[in-house]
Amino acid sequence: MSSGRLLAVMLVLLIALLGCAGHHKLPDFSSLSDQQTVTTPAQKGVIKTAFSLLGAPYRFGGMTPEGFDCTGFINYVYRHSLGIALPRESHSLILVGKPISGRDLRPADLVYFKIERQKPLHVGIYIGGGKFIHAPSSKGKVNIQSLGLDYWKNRYMGARRII
Repeated sequence: MSSGRLLAVMLVLLIALLGCAGHHKLPDFSSLSDQQTVTTPAQKGVIKTAFSLLGAPYRFGGMTPEGFDCTGFINYVYRHSLGIALPRESHSLILVGKPISGRDLRPADLVYFKIERQKPLHVGIYIGGGKFIHAPSSKGKVNIQSLGLDYWKNRYMGARRII
């Protein structure tokens, strides 16, 4: 076989292999309705408690309004609104509750993201309308973000329903 033909065959095989590579389908959060409402007393309690903490500072390992990390925030909200104790570590927290599709999100569901290799998970609370509340990284405060932002959409791992 000539070197030109061999090169062409190798190129075709390479393209075919690249087409077989795993592709993580990004969720389409644009279909989440702005009309989603909090319907149960449990959901209302979670969302009310989470909103009361808007602006709380970040603190690594923090679990109080004086400072939260992401799992400390989740733990505090669920414990103070419903008396539910959740795991403190993100790798354990992602195993709690029922896995749900991004299309089926309801207020108070937990949403998970992969941020960096060393810290595999970040978690927030879905509040409806395609948005979530969370305690961001070391330079942030508890705030609300849109799941539709490329930053979050590209890092989205899944969601789980606790209540």
